[in-house]
Amino acid sequence: MIGQPVLATGRLLLRPFTLADAAEVQRLAGDYAIASSTLSIPYPYPDGAAEAWIATHRPGFEKGMHVVYAVTRPDDGTLVGAAGLVEIDRRHGRAELGYWVGRPYQGRGYATEAARAVIEYGFSVLELHRVYALHLSRNPASGRVMEKCGMVYEAHLREHGRKWGIFEDLDVRGILHDEWRERCTAPAIRECRVG
Repeated sequence: MIGQPVLATGRLLLRPFTLADAAEVQRLAGDYAIASSTLSIPYPYPDGAAEAWIATHRPGFEKGMHVVYAVTRPDDGTLVGAAGLVEIDRRHGRAELGYWVGRPYQGRGYATEAARAVIEYGFSVLELHRVYALHLSRNPASGRVMEKCGMVYEAHLREHGRKWGIFEDLDVRGILHDEWRERCTAPAIRECRVG
């Protein structure tokens, strides 16, 4: 099987995570502000959780279940966050987009740039028909990233998820392959290479 490709954008390099990234994942994702803005990131971030999460990436990619990227700056290799497609469903041609960017790197457009690259990969390489994403309704910044990627608002799901024992409302946005081609005239990925 071909390995997970590396994606290069104008300012970022998206590469597979390695176990060497675990401490930085724990530090960045374990920030209360980051953990509280998503459904899936724990707080406090337990020791060993980053290693366990990273260990799922390769087998999940090989089984076609997900593709998860370390979002890094190519000049110095700094890890700024993560982006990927999960819940890949080949039968229905869809996948869920997910991402986070560490607080020191927010406000620079990294989340949008990484999300656009992952969406492009989903449509161009995985030949998906639809990419969708969910965000906590109380986190409109995540919704703005999705909007900048051309995703359209589709639904408000009342108390659809639970974070730390509290039911949370979620908003859903999505984009179809043909819409992506119409709205995104410039390629999101400058280079896609294996290894």
